[in-house]
Amino acid sequence: LRVNLAGTSHELTTASGIFSPDRIDAGTGVLLANTPPPPPGGNLLDLGCGWGPIALNLALESPHSTVWAVDVNERALDLVRRNAATLKLTNVNACRPEDVPDGIRFTTIWSNPPIRVGKNELHRMLEHWLPRLDAESDAWLVVQRNLGSDSLHRWLEGTLPEDFTVNRAATSKGYRVLRVRRR
Repeated sequence: LRVNLAGTSHELTTASGIFSPDRIDAGTGVLLANTPPPPPGGNLLDLGCGWGPIALNLALESPHSTVWAVDVNERALDLVRRNAATLKLTNVNACRPEDVPDGIRFTTIWSNPPIRVGKNELHRMLEHWLPRLDAESDAWLVVQRNLGSDSLHRWLEGTLPEDFTVNRAATSKGYRVLRVRRR
């Protein structure tokens, strides 16, 4: 698959049995087009990484960071590893959620979260990962309007601790990019 990441065309590997195996999906495209450059260093998280377009983009744009590409699908994680090797990226750590050490905090989180896992599982996932943001750091979530972006926005505002703010940073192609900021 030929894709554009970090302003350059790359040939990467995908496979069936993972999310959007034949292209960068529209939501991920909206996220990548509507977020500022990632922090230049620290731990960056791609939550629900799939075959890796977000994680690889983060790693290319922030070569001095450690990018944690997290997914429950082993096939997806293998593809992220293969694609990172193809791009000669040594700063990508593709792993299952339970393999991320508890003490790790993130200077940013980017995610096209797996909405179809169900509201309860999605909420559990976000309640686990978003509090691991460093102070003065942002999470960027892209969610299709028709799949509950506005209700997720309200839930985040009502659930996260007081030191978090949530706002809609962008709207494009039926998707919302939500910015979750830890003050």
